[in-house]
Amino acid sequence: MTVVRTHRYTVETGKLAQLLEQRTALIQGIRSANPAFTTATLIRQEDGTYLDIWRWESADAMGRAAEAATNFPLVGATLALTTDHDAVDGEVLDER
Repeated sequence: MTVVRTHRYTVETGKLAQLLEQRTALIQGIRSANPAFTTATLIRQEDGTYLDIWRWESADAMGRAAEAATNFPLVGATLALTTDHDAVDGEVLDER
């Protein structure tokens, strides 16, 4: 079943361009190692926070990728550009 991991965070002042650049490289690297990673959507909310929604074909694939992420240097470097980071996982039940 398709799952998502939703990250909510604030970007450090003046760091958005760097975050977007690093995020692009991070997504490319994770996707090349994990074909079950299907989509990443970044949303800037009215309150200035961001939702970064990553879609996976299965919870198992997402879990394996999360374990491997500790060995991917851009993960920590990209997270360092954010504050108030929170993540939550969920299943996709309906899309129209």
